[in-house]
Amino acid sequence: MTILIADSGSTKCDWLAITESGSELGEFHTMGFNPYFHDADLVEREMLANAQAKAMAGQVDKVFFYGAGSSSPALCAVIQEGLQRVFARADVHVGHDLDGAAYSTYTGQTAVTCILGTGSNSCRFDGDQVTEEVPALAYILGDEGSGTWFGKKLLTTFLYHRLPRELHEDFKSQYGMDKLEIIRRVYQEPNANVFLASFMTFLGKHKGHPTIQAWLDEGFKAFLDVHVACYADSPRIPIHFVGSVAYHFQEELKKACDDRGYTVGNIIKKPIDGLARYHVEFILNETH
Repeated sequence: MTILIADSGSTKCDWLAITESGSELGEFHTMGFNPYFHDADLVEREMLANAQAKAMAGQVDKVFFYGAGSSSPALCAVIQEGLQRVFARADVHVGHDLDGAAYSTYTGQTAVTCILGTGSNSCRFDGDQVTEEVPALAYILGDEGSGTWFGKKLLTTFLYHRLPRELHEDFKSQYGMDKLEIIRRVYQEPNANVFLASFMTFLGKHKGHPTIQAWLDEGFKAFLDVHVACYADSPRIPIHFVGSVAYHFQEELKKACDDRGYTVGNIIKKPIDGLARYHVEFILNETH
């Protein structure tokens, strides 16, 4: 049996093919698929454009896809339709990236698992049920502490001429964008969330700067206050994190958690390996 597991953010998607015993058969990467921004035709087209995906299309028996935006049956159906066209003989399961994050960090203990990448979200997993106390409101209304949140912070401060001079000059030198270009990319081009999150590299370059440190503290605490404090037992159980923002800024994230009285559990960049382990141990074994 060939099982294909996918973990998809809004920016990119990691794919891992395994056997039912957990042996790896191969891995590849595609763009991220988010049903808020992408339809089934795009999913099909992009998957068939990937040589590895196309080569194994007829061999896959089960697909487990966990993705950003796949938060309702209707939204999951968009991604499922596109994948089913490619993996015609497979049983295709599409779930929320929250489920994938919870499964990938599960250690046998009830915990809150958080996503901090292009977007942000959280859930509580007790080994049986994944529960979500507050909704993710995406990059316009929510996504506290995410790449899009920090990207907006940087761009608005730059455009308002409120960046410290050294940061302002380096931003101009590195990106060469004026107000018209930034406004066009945010309001008129597709995938504005990915564009906003791309500026995390600039924050990473300058994360020792007091202004950036203050932003990181503000953003992570805003995330904790909305997406972690909502769980009544969060001060008493581990708080796991997945995603590139959590991984690359974990020192600042740990400080924010410590200031709020939370115990940090696992911090992982990509959940895909943990997902493979979870499915072999808990999902596939249950079906035999």
